[in-house]
Amino acid sequence: MGVRGYLHAPKIASGDGLVLTHGAGQNCKSPLLVAVAAAFCEAGLMVLRCDLVFRQVRPLGPPVWHGCAESDRQGLRHALDALRKIVRGRVFLGGHSYGGRQSSVLASEDPALVEGLLLLSFPLHSPKHPDRVRTAHFAALQTPALFVHGTRDGFGTIKELTAAIATIPARKQLLSIQGAGHELMTKANQRDLPQEVTRAFAAFLKPAAKIKKREV
Repeated sequence: MGVRGYLHAPKIASGDGLVLTHGAGQNCKSPLLVAVAAAFCEAGLMVLRCDLVFRQVRPLGPPVWHGCAESDRQGLRHALDALRKIVRGRVFLGGHSYGGRQSSVLASEDPALVEGLLLLSFPLHSPKHPDRVRTAHFAALQTPALFVHGTRDGFGTIKELTAAIATIPARKQLLSIQGAGHELMTKANQRDLPQEVTRAFAAFLKPAAKIKKREV
């Protein structure tokens, strides 16, 4: 299946790119994704905001069939391949909720796939089953990851997520958004949140860029 989505081309390009995808109940037109993609584009990144495979197959509803997650991760590989044909710099991968979870699983399977992860409202567990955490892949994650999480997110508290990401061997950071739930963007923060995420991600990646430069 091909790549379906929207490409945000910056006026002044940095050379870097970002593939950004959605949660289980949404598509790439979700307000959060549109706003965050626009902010990164304004900062100079080429952004591919795309639909996961399950959403291309099923216009409504969550991914429910066997093998769906694997298909979605393969779709993300295709999206990254498409973006690499356009940009010459670093390529990052990110997503909201289920999209972020599949992005992190994919990166744990292939450590050289991308230079960084942007994980918005990572679904640590379902609200009804806090004992069933979705972190088995964290121990294998070698890609730097920025987590952005609301303080009122029912899919995991800040305390729970802090403890969980401590098991990741790669560089990681948590940006907590006061008063936000799982959707992350609220009426109160919709104007400032996209720029806050963009600035935090740029600052998070700076140490890696300096280390890489010294090694060259």
